[in-house]
Amino acid sequence: MKVGVLGAGQLGRMLALAGIPMNIEFVLLDPAKDACGQSLGEFINAAFDDESALRKFVDKVDVVTVEFENISVKSLEWLSQHVPVYPPPLALSTAQDRLLEKQMFARLGIPTAEYKAIDQLDAFIDYCSSKDQPMIAKSRREGYDGKGQARISADTDLSASWDKLAGVPILVEDMINFDREVSIIAVRDRNGDTVFYPLCENTHANGILHCTQVRLNDPMQQQAEDYSKRVMDELDYVGVLTFEFFDCDGQLIANEIAPRVHNSGHWSIEGTDSSQFENHLRAICGMPLGSTETRGPSAMINIVGEMPARDAVLAVEGAHWHDYAKQPRAGRKLGHITVRANNQQQFDERLAKLEKLLAGTSAPVGACKN
Repeated sequence: MKVGVLGAGQLGRMLALAGIPMNIEFVLLDPAKDACGQSLGEFINAAFDDESALRKFVDKVDVVTVEFENISVKSLEWLSQHVPVYPPPLALSTAQDRLLEKQMFARLGIPTAEYKAIDQLDAFIDYCSSKDQPMIAKSRREGYDGKGQARISADTDLSASWDKLAGVPILVEDMINFDREVSIIAVRDRNGDTVFYPLCENTHANGILHCTQVRLNDPMQQQAEDYSKRVMDELDYVGVLTFEFFDCDGQLIANEIAPRVHNSGHWSIEGTDSSQFENHLRAICGMPLGSTETRGPSAMINIVGEMPARDAVLAVEGAHWHDYAKQPRAGRKLGHITVRANNQQQFDERLAKLEKLLAGTSAPVGACKN
């Protein structure tokens, strides 16, 4: 079995690391010459819409998947005429546009924050001026890790905020007073069978995910699974789907979906019987889905901008080091640490040690909740 991956960054790299023990071979296509996953399979250095490269790519593989959602849907639709493409192009086109995503949530009865779609400066100023609460403006396309967003309050320079978003079509959403941000990793196979990982709680620093912590037996688990299944069935989805929510007084409010393996699922590499990467491959290759049972309290901490001392991290019992072999740069995800334990007290102690170590670097740190 040969899997083609559009994208050879850290997610493509981790997909290949999960698939090689199952005798899966990989062909990775990426426009970046220094893509960190290129050594894990045959590498094609080309743009995602390069027709000649796509022809070469598709002739080498049995199935195609993606490591991130901002890939030309036209390219995906062309590929799907030759080999199976999972997730399907419809899932990517929906996730690429926040308005289409919100409209899908509404059709499926999944609650969201109140929002307004706007594509003109005058309409933006009029709408924001009419509201008496904080809001957040988001570009409809391509925003991630805090990019493509602007917070709006009573004293905001609205023209400057519009310029910050480059004058593109946007959504303006009411800011939600939430108790926590959570996400769930769901998997659906070619037959429509599904499995779910435990709901996780996420904390951010400078708009970038800092820590994901598993919450075993979370009371919102069933609601998260229900909403995820509605979306996957609607899109005839195959593979891993990540769903991000705000928890507001025991009600999940949809934030967004990510049609791919996800940063908030990295804890599953050491924290479960079958990681999100392995289960994504099982799903798209027609294999039985693996168990998502956890091995105890678990968490993932992102390493951003600067790597800490590896040996100091590994000296913390239960900690695992994941280095993406990327050049350091401010705001760049360079790796992650997972940590697990047999009981909550032991876990809290280990997580606190890791947070203390990371506080000694210049990387942004936002303490995980215990």
